[in-house]
Amino acid sequence: MIEHLLAHLKAPQTQQQAEQAYRLFHGRGQAYPGLQHINIDWLSGVVLITLFQPETETFVQQIVDWFVDQTDCRSIQCQQRYLQQGPCEALYGEPLREIAVHEGDLKFQMQLGANRNTGLFLDMRNGRQWVKENSGDKRVLNLFAYTCGFSVAAVAGRAKSVLNVDSSRSSLNIGRLNHRLNQQALDEVGFEKLDVFKSFGRFKRRGPFDLLICDPPTFQKGSIDVAKDYPKIIRRLDDFMAENAQCLLCLNSPNLNVDFLQEQMRMFAPQYRQETVLTAPKAFVDVEGKGLKMLCFSKKQSKRL
Repeated sequence: MIEHLLAHLKAPQTQQQAEQAYRLFHGRGQAYPGLQHINIDWLSGVVLITLFQPETETFVQQIVDWFVDQTDCRSIQCQQRYLQQGPCEALYGEPLREIAVHEGDLKFQMQLGANRNTGLFLDMRNGRQWVKENSGDKRVLNLFAYTCGFSVAAVAGRAKSVLNVDSSRSSLNIGRLNHRLNQQALDEVGFEKLDVFKSFGRFKRRGPFDLLICDPPTFQKGSIDVAKDYPKIIRRLDDFMAENAQCLLCLNSPNLNVDFLQEQMRMFAPQYRQETVLTAPKAFVDVEGKGLKMLCFSKKQSKRL
């Protein structure tokens, strides 16, 4: 089994590639039988092995040996996601806990071992690129902003303003750091700790917005159940979105597919038409369709009488 995994690994080929952050092996996409419990990321010179169930020390050490032999990595770490806190152990090199990684020409802060999530979802790379390309001179509303990766992309794309909304103050603080890492001024970037579902009136007063980015978690007890709560946002779009608005709607639930978002938009926001479906980077192969979904919509212009 280890030979099968190592055969699918490919070391960075250039210095530019070595400086980037991206997924090398995506076992969670169910494309590699027997290896569904393993993901491996290259994070600008740091290797992160993520285990979703226990694995033998010998198995993991063979992965470490491959990277030491094939790459010029400065640290190899293993996160045990099957444990509640998702602890991270340094297996080689520096025991780094905070690292700055590159995605294209942008930088982002990642934290290893502090939380189950590292602060940057690599499967969202194409979504951030789309925002960068479509945010010029727009007023952007970034809901469930997390560490504000979309906001960094929007400012890089010359957005007029960005309002980041999340229920976690610590995530928003990392968002500020992400902007500073990219030498981005914060004059027109807001960070507000809010419950999205109790803040529609505030969004209406602050709007209208030209671009909505909505990337909610699938489920948080007492906070959100995406299947029940996503429609609450969609049905209120006209309250705070501009006449020619665009929306990037993201969905991470393994039990819901693009049909769910399409149906909600048809029911509650028929004035929007779907423009495109964005895909995750090629490494995130997903044979069961349970991975990330990203749909772009634009508001139809009203017909003049």
